[in-house]
Amino acid sequence: MPGTPRTQRERGQARQGVAWLVCGPRVKWLVLGFWLVVLVVAAPFAQKLADEQDNTTSSWVPRSAESTQVLDISEEFRPETMPMVVVYAREGGPLTAADRERIDKGVGGIKQLRSHWIRGDETRGPAFDRKDGGKKGGEARAAQVYVPLTVNNDTYNDLPDAVDDVRDAVGESADGLDVYVTGPAGINAEFSKAFADIDSTLLLSAGAVVVVALLITYRSPVLLLVPLFSAVVSLFVAQALIYVLAEHAGLTVNGQSAGILTVLVFGAGTDYALLLVARYREELRRHEDRHEAMALALHRAGPAVIASSATVVLSMLVLLVAEMNSTRGLGPVAAIGVGVALLVMLSLFPALLVICGRWLFWPKIPRHGTADPAEKGVWARMGRRIARRPRVTWVVTAMALAALALGLTQLRAAGVSNEDAFLDKPDSVTGQEVSADYFPAGSGDPLVVVADKAKAEDVGRVVSGTRGVDPATVAVPPGTKPEHDGKVLYEATLTDPSDSEAAKDTVERVRDAVHDVPDADAKIGGGTATLLDMDKATIHDDKLVIPLVLVVVLLILGVLLRAIVAPLLLIATVVLSFSTALGISALVFRHVFDFPGESTDFPLFVFVFLVALGIDYNIFLTTRIREDAGTHGTRTGVVTGLAATGAVITSAGLVLAGTFAVLGTIPMVAFVEVGFAVALGVLLDTFVVRSILVTSLFLDVGPRIWWPHALAEEQPKRSSPPGDASPSDV
Repeated sequence: MPGTPRTQRERGQARQGVAWLVCGPRVKWLVLGFWLVVLVVAAPFAQKLADEQDNTTSSWVPRSAESTQVLDISEEFRPETMPMVVVYAREGGPLTAADRERIDKGVGGIKQLRSHWIRGDETRGPAFDRKDGGKKGGEARAAQVYVPLTVNNDTYNDLPDAVDDVRDAVGESADGLDVYVTGPAGINAEFSKAFADIDSTLLLSAGAVVVVALLITYRSPVLLLVPLFSAVVSLFVAQALIYVLAEHAGLTVNGQSAGILTVLVFGAGTDYALLLVARYREELRRHEDRHEAMALALHRAGPAVIASSATVVLSMLVLLVAEMNSTRGLGPVAAIGVGVALLVMLSLFPALLVICGRWLFWPKIPRHGTADPAEKGVWARMGRRIARRPRVTWVVTAMALAALALGLTQLRAAGVSNEDAFLDKPDSVTGQEVSADYFPAGSGDPLVVVADKAKAEDVGRVVSGTRGVDPATVAVPPGTKPEHDGKVLYEATLTDPSDSEAAKDTVERVRDAVHDVPDADAKIGGGTATLLDMDKATIHDDKLVIPLVLVVVLLILGVLLRAIVAPLLLIATVVLSFSTALGISALVFRHVFDFPGESTDFPLFVFVFLVALGIDYNIFLTTRIREDAGTHGTRTGVVTGLAATGAVITSAGLVLAGTFAVLGTIPMVAFVEVGFAVALGVLLDTFVVRSILVTSLFLDVGPRIWWPHALAEEQPKRSSPPGDASPSDV
């Protein structure tokens, strides 16, 4: 009742706490004004982030990798180039005289092209397939033309335009002559297209998911606008900060990290909003003054939200130890996004709620003095049911999850070839396959060899004699300086597709061979070498980052719960959830989606996101259990905690899963796989791990779960049988 000593004490706590500085009757307007000014200042910088993205090779590969060293050295011989390959082919018959005339005309058109990226004057070809020994007038069925492009961060996004210019010069397929624009430049143009609209696509998709989820959760057409607006503010401010750091502090941002930023900010920010609104709704039923209700809601839900955010931020910052440049850059980008979302949701969001008042909840307005519907809800009934046989419940649940985790045997995280990287096969990939039918499969993406001039001939013989290398192609490419600083550069074509495992094995053999040439200081780079170095770096990062993230999460849980047993059990459940999500995903990818494999960084990304985000729901649940355990005892606290948090955590899980699922709107297999696996893992955490496994484990272990804290030994002040428990009024 309003006049009880407890309510009076709470009112005093609300008006004296830090939360009052956010939602007080006067200060709420200052908070709103502050964030509106920040938004106005940040918006122009946020819009520039797309232009600051670096999607070139150097933004992904480790700086210490041999391929990166070759890339740096090769810039002294020639501008960084990316070959485009035009393939002409007449299936089932030789090229006709008209075909050859058209090819010559196309080459002439390419050579006339002049731009800041197309080096038409260095165009090579046409080269005819080996059926006629390369002689013009023979029975050739295909021809290739090589067009070098100058590539840097400023021109990478222009690759689709370069492809269009070359296609205009050579024309479309006609009269039985197929024409393709492919090679590394053609395929990277497809990647550039996929990343071009990633920010707007994900923003609209994530926004739509949040709107639908909040409408279902709140059943209010007005309330959902407040968390949605707060999420947009969070995203714009985070993007602005990241832009400034990328522009002035060298932070690496690419299309991958920019896309994940949008998903994280919307997902995590909305989760925090849901938890806060749920607690605010509780307090509105107990307090007539909405400012006091919000202050108490912040006071009680704030620690769980802060701990959740700290878990994600610190887990993301662990990525700074990764070797992969793209992975290392993702760490601070994601950490900034979640950190800004936390600040907005603990300041602007509550200020907006109290400014608008109770009518926001229409048509289900929480009136002062009304009962909490959670007391008789589905989660209260589930908790009482689990409490009857907790040990059987957790053993059966754990065994079922472990059985599903056996799907990990189907995981093929060895990389995805260009042929399989897109949901729909683009023209450039088809052209690559056609080229491999007539020419060495590695054509257009050669090895790059750098060696001391004095040993260049020895290195060349070693390279040409290595299995998997076409010996006739070892040569200095046109437009390259003959030497620089005592070194020479030349190229060699692989007989296998440049993105295949066989080609990577050839790179290993070539490296071993040239490294054994005395005093040659030979290094091997190129597209295949880059892929190989990325694979090695990712394996290293898996072994380093995953244990560090587990340690970080374990320490945060230990500090938050002031216990050892509970954090260890929670970590075990999250790892089991991760394994199960990965196992189910692998089975779906093999037998439903028919994906040939996963990218090498797939397990790492899924692990980091699931552990960092999945532990959120355990934090929300266990902090509430601990809060109630001091008054009612652990067993009763588990049931009441589940009842009080069940609905909000379920809603939060659906929102987060939905926002990650929007990664499937990007037409690339790697994004679809990560989005599916994380969404699945979040749903497992929400509906199975948190609601059933964790609940039954805590009930079975009992007060010992808090060891070595005093809660593990003390008898509860008041207790009631778990079967009769109802949510506390805390």
